[in-house]
Amino acid sequence: MAENDGKKGQQGPETILTHTGRHPERHFGFVNTPVYRGSTVVFPTLDALESTEPRFDYGRTGNPSSAAVEECISALEGAAGTVLAPSGLSAIALALLTVLSAGDEVLVTDSAYQPTRRVSDGVLARMGVAVRYYDPRIGAGIAARITDKTKAIFVESPASLTFEVQDLPAIAAIANARDIAVIVDNSWATPLYYHPLAMGADIVIHAGTKMFVGHSDAMFGTASANEKWFKALKDTHVRLGLCASPDDCFLAARGLRTLALRMKEHSARSTEIAGWLEGQAGVRRVIHPALPSHPDHALFRRDFTGAGSVFSVLLEPKPRAALAAMVDGLGLFGMGWSWGGYESLCLPIHPEKIRTAVKWQEPGPMLRLHIGLEDVDDLKADLAAALQRYCAA
Repeated sequence: MAENDGKKGQQGPETILTHTGRHPERHFGFVNTPVYRGSTVVFPTLDALESTEPRFDYGRTGNPSSAAVEECISALEGAAGTVLAPSGLSAIALALLTVLSAGDEVLVTDSAYQPTRRVSDGVLARMGVAVRYYDPRIGAGIAARITDKTKAIFVESPASLTFEVQDLPAIAAIANARDIAVIVDNSWATPLYYHPLAMGADIVIHAGTKMFVGHSDAMFGTASANEKWFKALKDTHVRLGLCASPDDCFLAARGLRTLALRMKEHSARSTEIAGWLEGQAGVRRVIHPALPSHPDHALFRRDFTGAGSVFSVLLEPKPRAALAAMVDGLGLFGMGWSWGGYESLCLPIHPEKIRTAVKWQEPGPMLRLHIGLEDVDDLKADLAAALQRYCAA
């Protein structure tokens, strides 16, 4: 588990992504850190074995493959340190378990990723932690939701289904004054376009499976913390025995090297296609924070420097058969649960089934689109044909 030495943070993000975490001089000149598969580390002397801070002591607690990724993510986030997890959900659970104890309360945005709700309702609640959901657009109004038992606030901005942008600086200012930990899921924008720790958050997590890996071939999660919380995060990580496989660390490191270039393309393409969809027959509303039509566009412009690859589309109300005709005939958009890879995805979604604090009452079928790296005109043609099938059904 590598700690940020602070030196790389002065460099630009593209330089960090290209160089940080790579140490060819330690690996016979090879550019990329090799895959270190192993459990046992042997020590040459008793003093080395009994050292209180060995660089590596056992495969579960880290190796050069994991350290390469931790170093890079810490520099990008401006974090005191980073730990890795076998999935984004395990990174979320790790962050929550780091800051919460039985008898505490956590406030979770009502727009959170559904697995976040599952770990909150199914694990935290069973352990004696009270979970309450709040309006993602509450901003400074979060103060009225806080009680003397509130120990953490979980933010996801924008939400990965309904794409509300949260006023993180306002929430963090109130939480910091009351010694309440703020955890932020930053998977959509990545640290290239959004900087939660600089805005007052304490821990930032990523479903690294998505943008960091970028190739749909590994499960991965990261959690990075400020000085206040990194020691506790690291300790909880070790005690829970969480670790990402060396092979997945290698794939994440590979993905990170091209993250800046991929994010530029994903951002430009998703924004272009979202704008184009606003004028298409059968489309009732496009929900993309980078569009001026989005209700939180001003917050997006204030806090973000770019957009992610994912947004949602509300269609004109029609029966399920029309939706099936639309999506079953897609040629370039696959249907799948994730996003962040090079290939475009389409997923029917149902926020009305999970929202509790603020009921989702928008009529009509809803799709989440991940815009990959295919030719934009080809993607538009695929969607145009799909919408024609939808309208004709």
